[in-house]
Amino acid sequence: MAERETMGPRSLLFLGSGTSTGVPVIGCHCAVCRSQDPRNNRTRPSVLLRLPGGNLLVDTTPEMRIQLLRERVEKVHAICFTHHHADHLFGLDDARIFPKAIGGPVPVYCEEETETTIRTVFHYAFSDHASRIPHGGVPQLQFERIRPGEPFEVLGQRVLPLRLEHGRFHVLGFRFGDLAYCTDVVKIPEESWSALQGLDTLILDALRHTPHPTHFSLGQALDVVERLKPRRAFLTHLSHDLDHAATESSLPPGVALAYDGLELTF
Repeated sequence: MAERETMGPRSLLFLGSGTSTGVPVIGCHCAVCRSQDPRNNRTRPSVLLRLPGGNLLVDTTPEMRIQLLRERVEKVHAICFTHHHADHLFGLDDARIFPKAIGGPVPVYCEEETETTIRTVFHYAFSDHASRIPHGGVPQLQFERIRPGEPFEVLGQRVLPLRLEHGRFHVLGFRFGDLAYCTDVVKIPEESWSALQGLDTLILDALRHTPHPTHFSLGQALDVVERLKPRRAFLTHLSHDLDHAATESSLPPGVALAYDGLELTF
């Protein structure tokens, strides 16, 4: 793979902060979906980490191309997946742009189940004749199997995958130094709590006001923040139930709503 330049301080950029439907929701005329506040315009959930060795993308949403163009991101050097649901996966075909820029296949860090789903959904990229398709015709991916509790290094950053529960589905959160990204979660297993101690920044799922079978509600997310006591917390995977300005004005000190385009250093 081509040599990469050091990029200075690490940062995390919210490419998308919305739920699986996005906001506005198709056909909805609620106040949030009609809002003129750009922070209420939420694409599907994804973040990009700017690391010493390049850009690490977490999840490939259906709007991935639009998100990267919007933020003027020209290269992705590696991808991590939290899980394989459509709102986190279906933009992967657009990763076929990156191998030419980075000098080889895109490393993809994921669990076995996610790899299996990718090989099924994007079967054309792994067929016998895929290698004969002209360069850029299909995604060129190099899978790297990861497991919860087993740290790995990518692009100069140590990453600790964390087991989270998304209803009946098992997904991953990720800790990057003193920052943790935990989306699509309704329960944190006991073994993951210790790995979330001592955080400076916690990014956490908070879908809506009322409880949901697969996502933390706003109140449940705030309970987690209170237990972990990070210096600051940002809530993501937000539905049209949560108006940005009104909700943020009710949050305790040190807690804010994420929005598309927000960038944090860590």
